[in-house]
Amino acid sequence: MKLNEIGNRLYTGETSVDFAGKRKLWYLISVAIIAVAAFGLLGRGLTLGIEFKGGAKFNVPSTMSVEEARKIVKNAGVETAVIIAVGNERLEIQTPPLEQTEIDSLIAKVANDFNVDPKLITTQSVGPSWGADITRQALIGLAVFLFLVILFLTIYFEVRMAVAAIVALLHDLLITIGVYAILGFEVTPATVIGVLTILGYSLYDTVVVFDKVKENTRSITAQSRLNYREGANLALNQTLIRSINTSIVALLPVAAILIVGVGILQAGTLKDLALALFVGIAAGTYSSIFIATPLLVQLKERQPEIQALSRRVHARRSNAGLEGPEAMKVSGNTAIATQVLPAGPRTQPKRFKRSKRKK
Repeated sequence: MKLNEIGNRLYTGETSVDFAGKRKLWYLISVAIIAVAAFGLLGRGLTLGIEFKGGAKFNVPSTMSVEEARKIVKNAGVETAVIIAVGNERLEIQTPPLEQTEIDSLIAKVANDFNVDPKLITTQSVGPSWGADITRQALIGLAVFLFLVILFLTIYFEVRMAVAAIVALLHDLLITIGVYAILGFEVTPATVIGVLTILGYSLYDTVVVFDKVKENTRSITAQSRLNYREGANLALNQTLIRSINTSIVALLPVAAILIVGVGILQAGTLKDLALALFVGIAAGTYSSIFIATPLLVQLKERQPEIQALSRRVHARRSNAGLEGPEAMKVSGNTAIATQVLPAGPRTQPKRFKRSKRKK
């Protein structure tokens, strides 16, 4: 069966995946993933770049191995230096914060032992107070972003949709940070940019689904053909193919940056941004389908009017002898045909009498 045929069947309700009804399974999978991420975050912690913790960075043109470079730097009096190979012809040396005299001395020592011109060694120095200020600004930016998201969703949709969307955003954020901790990737300003980008992507995907949920469940309490869970689940099925296609299109170029740019071309400056985007987009797609909408349904089903609707729908189907999957299929098709609007008085089509031919 072709993909467009599957999409048509999902949209019309002929085929339906019960995402909302199996929410306990999706929650369990998410809890397992988050537990692994939290273990990496609490166990190994994040490797902060010098922009956040302060320090000095030396970029040295050399083909020397990392182990040899580590011995040279240690002999120069720096015990806790981090040596990173950038491509095949450069080394990056990261040290704790140093005074200018210590920086000059280390440059002279490295230039002599590495046999390179001191003018070819580039340096970057960040003080601890400046790094702490950058960290504070990044956290403030994240907090402002989340506040504006809650405000927008509350105004445009409702409070329960805002809560479900924020839970999905935090889900994506924790998984992305956990992957960084597990892999030991350095957190740089590019990482912060990537995280804010994927939060925006996750929010966009969730808003598209919620907009369809809002359309399908408008005035839903004024009828008794389907309950809220079925209307929301139908909306999720209708946007499923769009979410998958959008995610694949977004992941392919990011995967090219991550694999080709970092793995083959050794462009280390790209890995922080590419990893955040790749993990975040994948987690955002998962959360918009399996977390946000099922959680919204769970929150809505606590409302008395939604509970009363479910009882009316169940009573009507019991009287009609419709239960189980057949009832779901019928209710899904009905939702498309009626757009989940309250049923008004039926009007009979006009009948036209045939005129008899005179013989």
